Amino acid sequence: MLIVRSIFYNLLFYLNLVVLLFVALLTLTMPRKAVLKMAETWGRVSVWLLRVVVGTKVEFRGLERLTSGRIKGPLIVAAKHQSTWETFALLKLFDDFTFIVKRELMWIPIFGWCMWKGRMIPVDRGAGSQALNDMTARARQEIRTGRQLIIFPEGTRRAPGAEPRYKFGVAHLYGEVGVPCVPVALNSGLFWPRRAFMRLPGTIVVEFLPPIPPGMDKQAFFARLQSDIETATARLIEEGKAELKRLGV
Repeated sequence: MLIVRSIFYNLLFYLNLVVLLFVALLTLTMPRKAVLKMAETWGRVSVWLLRVVVGTKVEFRGLERLTSGRIKGPLIVAAKHQSTWETFALLKLFDDFTFIVKRELMWIPIFGWCMWKGRMIPVDRGAGSQALNDMTARARQEIRTGRQLIIFPEGTRRAPGAEPRYKFGVAHLYGEVGVPCVPVALNSGLFWPRRAFMRLPGTIVVEFLPPIPPGMDKQAFFARLQSDIETATARLIEEGKAELKRLGV
């Protein structure tokens, strides 16, 4: 039965994405935030479908540290990356988000056009130090307008419990832009495994940890960021595994 639900959810997920992409074409002639609203809608519908079809709920913790409503103002948000889920499910929390993304994503028809319109920040991973400089310049520009910059410090998805591989680019960015950084831990990979079509019931927990103020030494920041995220993520993974065991999954 779970296999059937997973297949059905995936069909609905991609159908929703395709329909909203074509609707989003209309927003390309509108103000930038219209594109962001469409992305947020994609996230909201996808999360709702996951709960209704599969039985996967979401719990956000620690938001009271940041805001009583949407998260606003210039911030770096450094999140653990375990699955596709966090690329869309977090969008509704932010007032004016931007992502650091692989340059190749910007080349995808319609999807990439929307990313350009939304002023996402592309990174050419083959360009070495020049890519880091270009990314930092763009990030500084966007943050100065009050946007929230979301970055996955490991650069790619890592399975729950896998050895962390943080890239120093997040520390360079933190040192250059001079705004607080909010670490984010999660356990989404237990319920939405990477490179798999199965979707599992339970509760995905996302925890916003205490913000790291600007001004720290880059090395000290890098060590603290990794420690904060990995310690909290390990706890959330154990919590998620216990729930899956109770559910008999």
